[in-house]
Amino acid sequence: MSGVAIVTGGSRGIGRAAAVLLAERGYDVVVNYQANAQAAADTVAAVEAHGRRGVAVQGDVGVEADVMAIFAAADKLGRLTALVNNAGVIDTPARVDAMSVARLERMFRINMIGSFLCAREAVKRMSTRHGGQGGGIVNLSSAAAVLTAAGQYVDYAAAKAGIDIFTLGLAREVAAEGVRVNAVRPGIIDTDIHASGGWPDRVADMRDQLPMKREGTALEVAQAIAWLLSDEASYTNGAVLNVTGGR
Repeated sequence: MSGVAIVTGGSRGIGRAAAVLLAERGYDVVVNYQANAQAAADTVAAVEAHGRRGVAVQGDVGVEADVMAIFAAADKLGRLTALVNNAGVIDTPARVDAMSVARLERMFRINMIGSFLCAREAVKRMSTRHGGQGGGIVNLSSAAAVLTAAGQYVDYAAAKAGIDIFTLGLAREVAAEGVRVNAVRPGIIDTDIHASGGWPDRVADMRDQLPMKREGTALEVAQAIAWLLSDEASYTNGAVLNVTGGR
């Protein structure tokens, strides 16, 4: 299924890889970003290099008005058929007894509420109940959801565990309405999210602990996302696919 795809947090890392791969597979792409306009423009250029239309839309997925602007941009491109709920944040390693309310509110607002808001708007456009013609949603979970990230990011892990349940619940709600909802659960992936969490060397530090003795790439995660959105996954719904190298 092609059409229009929204990739939140689409300017860098897994989001960029997903946006470009979906363009290669025939989608026009809305590239949402929060701050780095140049990175978003570079991603749009990569989308257009595959002969597809791309548009960059600045916005915080945890702010309802920004979400509405993202979807308005998609409406101008055509029929929405795919949403990749990729936007997310992490914070510096900390124990729960050292976490502030501000940290917790930011963590859950962006990582969970943002995904709910985007999925809400996607369902309104895709579901046959609302006059749509179907589509697919892929949420980004994390291996932290099952490994807990104790002593580091329990708040992030809890948010991503919530994404797992959200994925299954929404999948069951809209299964008969032409909308499939799945998630990808990445492990240690070579992106700059680790630096944003104050641990830029995390990939190198953990490499020897990984079963395959290497980190994953953003493209390897993007390929899982693209498969879940494809007709090849037409009977896959409510699944959380590990892309962790066995971790």
